[in-house]
Amino acid sequence: MYAYALTRLLHIIPVALGVSIFCFLLLHIAPGDPLAAILPSDAPAEFQAQMRTLYGFDRPLVVQYGLWASRAIQGDLGLSIATDRSVTGEITSAAINSIILAIAAAVIGFTFGSILGFIAGFLRGSWVDRVASIISILGVSVPHSWLGMVLVLIFSVTLGWLPATGGGPGGSAGRAFDWAYMRYLLLPAITMSVIPMGIIARTVRSLVSDVMAQDFVQTLAAKGMTTRHIVRHVIRNAAPTALSVMGLQLGYLLGGSILIETVFSWPGTGLLLNSAIFTRDLPLLQGTILVLSIFFVLLNLIVDLLQGAIDPRILRT
Repeated sequence: MYAYALTRLLHIIPVALGVSIFCFLLLHIAPGDPLAAILPSDAPAEFQAQMRTLYGFDRPLVVQYGLWASRAIQGDLGLSIATDRSVTGEITSAAINSIILAIAAAVIGFTFGSILGFIAGFLRGSWVDRVASIISILGVSVPHSWLGMVLVLIFSVTLGWLPATGGGPGGSAGRAFDWAYMRYLLLPAITMSVIPMGIIARTVRSLVSDVMAQDFVQTLAAKGMTTRHIVRHVIRNAAPTALSVMGLQLGYLLGGSILIETVFSWPGTGLLLNSAIFTRDLPLLQGTILVLSIFFVLLNLIVDLLQGAIDPRILRT
């Protein structure tokens, strides 16, 4: 297990390096001048040169990347061009909000998706299977932004039960985790959970159906083993692949959703990225994409280790 964990950990190094280079170059080859978002069109050339020197845009790309990467390793992602605040501080606050939203959406989506998928796979061919399949297809087909607006119209505008937008009664810093705060979290979490719920339901349904068709399940039933024990064996055989899919979906959720967070004005990384894109805030874009990418890589590492703990056969591959 330790050798397996060390191997997976070493794989992170080239991936993280590649991600950092990709993020840096992708944003630098994008059209437009990032300083144009904060400088007036009639700014003197001398002042523009000073600002370019201040942010390091006058240096070669290799030098810019080296300086940026060395500071990033120390937790310094520079200053936001638009706000002149620390990029690390802005990302930290937004990431906490996105993690809260992602965990809430994951709990809703993974729970209902796993239940729907398992029941559909265990009772394959029945009307329950057909209903669960329809729900899962609708889940992956409905656009996030459209569903969010529909939920706002129903529960906020028409019924007045839940607030339409915002990060809580006290803003992004007022996380009390009471009902007053959870009311702001429900609609974006439900909206974000729909697609992973559909994907998990379809995946679990396929896995359970395949396991149920294997000979050992029929042998267990022929030996008189109870349904509860058979279900336990089915779950254990389907869990590693299901966990892998859940890990990927959780990575997407942790990355935030620009559309959902914009629709609900949820102060997470998606809304932060949206703001950085429109203001051409290059340091904020670089830092946010890098942090989200590293989150995704680390999450895949955790999923790999969990798979190995559940199914020791994976450790020998």
